Amino acid sequence: MHRSASRLTRVLACAAVPVILTVAGCSSDSGKDSGADSGKKSGASSSASAKPSTKPSAALEKAVYSTLPEPCKTVGAKTIETIVPKAKDTNGTAAKSNDLASRATCTWNGLDEAGLKGSQYRWLSISLVRYDSLASVGTGSKRAEDEYTKQVEKAKVTEGAENLKAEPTGGVGDQATALTFTTKKDGDFSNTTVIARAHNVLITLDYNGAAYEGADAPDAAKLLQDAIAATKETVASVDAANQAKQPEQSPSPAAG
Repeated sequence: MHRSASRLTRVLACAAVPVILTVAGCSSDSGKDSGADSGKKSGASSSASAKPSTKPSAALEKAVYSTLPEPCKTVGAKTIETIVPKAKDTNGTAAKSNDLASRATCTWNGLDEAGLKGSQYRWLSISLVRYDSLASVGTGSKRAEDEYTKQVEKAKVTEGAENLKAEPTGGVGDQATALTFTTKKDGDFSNTTVIARAHNVLITLDYNGAAYEGADAPDAAKLLQDAIAATKETVASVDAANQAKQPEQSPSPAAG
């Protein structure tokens, strides 16, 4: 009896071992799964709560020039007297504009009559367009540069132009091109167009002349020389207008 009871005890003990191991195994696996799920939930939670990091965008470069000079004062009275002799109005005629700080034009014309020596006609137009920096399209200088390229190409196919020549012109703003050509509408005209860019301002200067009543034809080289000089003067006027607009720097307090 005692031997049977002892054997039964050993059988039950051995039979119970797998059950305990199985339960422990299940308990351990359950713990691991629970921990993994917890980690996943915790990671998802922290990931969801974390705000996406964004790099700060670079600030758009501010346009160099914020205004334009008065269009009819871009060149001096002496210049007008020289290149548009006998001008009808030495003060010029300004075109209407809704925003003179961004777009402006002035024209002059004159007929110098010399009796039996004939007459000389001259016409001058100076147009200015200023471009602001805009996030959607770029900086003012880049916008002006793009428009400069377009206007030069457009000028190269001017309707009615004959013997057209286009050459880069150094020393005039940041970039410039001078175009010369002749036209026969309303007389034999010698024409010069200078397209120049000064930072974010585009300048287009048109200058032409014609001779009447037996006068000698205008000297094309002289017209070009005068047009380039007037364009340089205009560039200087744009710069001066913006220098004048800048607020004066107040002196810093003395250290002490």
